[in-house]
Amino acid sequence: MDVPSDIAIAQNATLYPIKDIVKTLNLSIDDIEPYGHYKAKINVSEVLSRPAKAKNSKLILVTAINPTPAGEGKTTVTIGLADALNRLHRKKGDGKLTTVALREPSLGPVFGMKGGAAGGGYAQVLPMEDINLHFTGDFHAIGAANNLLAALIDNHIYQGNALSIDPKQVFWRRAVDMNDRQLRSIIGGLGKRTDGVAREDGFDITVASEVMAIFCLATDLADLKQRLGNILVALDTGKQPIYARDLKAQGAMAALLKEAIKPNLVQTIEGTPALVHGGPFANIAHGCNSVIATRVAQHLADYTLTEAGFGADLGAQKFCDIKCRLSGLAPDAAIIVATIRALKYNGGALKNELTQENLSALEQGLPNLFKHIENMREVYGLPVVVAINHFVSDTDAEVELVRQACQARGVEVALTQVWEKGGAGGEELANTLLQLFENEENPSSQFQFSYDSDNSIADKIRTVAQRIYGAADIDISSLAQSKIRQLEQLNLDKMPVCIAKTQYSLSDNAKLLGRPTDFTLHVRDISVSSGAGFIVVMCGTIMKIPGLPKHPSAEHIDVDDTGHITGLF
Repeated sequence: MDVPSDIAIAQNATLYPIKDIVKTLNLSIDDIEPYGHYKAKINVSEVLSRPAKAKNSKLILVTAINPTPAGEGKTTVTIGLADALNRLHRKKGDGKLTTVALREPSLGPVFGMKGGAAGGGYAQVLPMEDINLHFTGDFHAIGAANNLLAALIDNHIYQGNALSIDPKQVFWRRAVDMNDRQLRSIIGGLGKRTDGVAREDGFDITVASEVMAIFCLATDLADLKQRLGNILVALDTGKQPIYARDLKAQGAMAALLKEAIKPNLVQTIEGTPALVHGGPFANIAHGCNSVIATRVAQHLADYTLTEAGFGADLGAQKFCDIKCRLSGLAPDAAIIVATIRALKYNGGALKNELTQENLSALEQGLPNLFKHIENMREVYGLPVVVAINHFVSDTDAEVELVRQACQARGVEVALTQVWEKGGAGGEELANTLLQLFENEENPSSQFQFSYDSDNSIADKIRTVAQRIYGAADIDISSLAQSKIRQLEQLNLDKMPVCIAKTQYSLSDNAKLLGRPTDFTLHVRDISVSSGAGFIVVMCGTIMKIPGLPKHPSAEHIDVDDTGHITGLF
């Protein structure tokens, strides 16, 4: 029997008109700006000015263990769980509603190798092709705002440089939403005198740009504009800071983003309202959807599910220590998604052997899961449920081994089959989550941060490395040390840290699998995202713009004369 592709399932699904999804949220058509029949922007100020649906709305963070290079379906589980909760609400007739708040996909992985971010199988957000491609144009607006600032900087230098910007101390880079290693390091301004001032430059992928981070952390348009003005773009020849506001850039940048800042409303295959907005990567950025979308989702529902990229060492750590710290949000529980194949991979099984039963490798890989559980429970104080995202190759013995190992540590486990069965395949997980909230004997959230942002930069990095990753210590390069001293002199050191590292390991070495100990986290470089409000810490060999693989996914994507897209997962 042929298994249908994600895009085939999505294209055969019946979508509700967006006005029907709006009614589900108890909103009116005046509360949205439709983008065609199945997408809309939400008018945030109008919506948030009314009473919230629930006085005790629950925010549930969905995170995961360290993945394999194939990805493990965290977004799929998030969507399927939301559908499952709404199925249970309908059966109970209690009128409760669950929404999801997700990130938008980047074109980099869509045309590269990881895939999109719209879920999979029968747990997807729709329209899948639109969401995975241009959607409502948010990322294009973010890239345009980023590159407008870059153009203003170089134009200011060319037009006489009244601010005395040092061309060798320009920090702001250009952005493109594509995996393009050719643009990592370039020299711009070559040619005639009228073609600009020659200097070293480079590109980051749009999802790693500070504009994306600001976009996702801003509370409204006014806050967005202020944060854009606070971007540190360069030093002058006297080593004094130059901000975007010094170039009078923030107004025009905000104008480019005034529509994009409104969260996007779409739906799951089963009609659950989904807010899909913003999309920083978690390995090179802070990995969470927008604060605005999360707040709107919580305002309109009894339960809101939101995901944070990759494992709990990356997305969940940044969700807690950056997004929640800067926004005032606080999660009520965490779901940790694990797959049998990822655990076996972390236990030493080869990639081509992951579909074979291997209890020994599975047992060796379990400490990786245990570490993520400890992080969520002991560091951040959150109740935890483990979700086993089921694949057809998983055996009963393997599932039972994981279940017993978690229950021995006092953690509930639920099997999910949402890729295959949609919401019906997530009801075990949904019931387990509801019992977590409804049983008074279960511990409630005691949410806390992992470090004090007033600590030194080195201490903040060391705390995350030791408490979250399990490192013995950190090693800071001489370049990074000089950058730290510079930030201290500029009084920009009292911010949370956003650590960029590989997603495949708790360490900064992608080949160091399982639960490594006694390793050193190598800090290569430091920069500041002063508008976003955090310090970026580059570790190991991580890059802020990926490259395409030998055979990128783009080779298989096509569109026929009628506009029908194929090959998109």
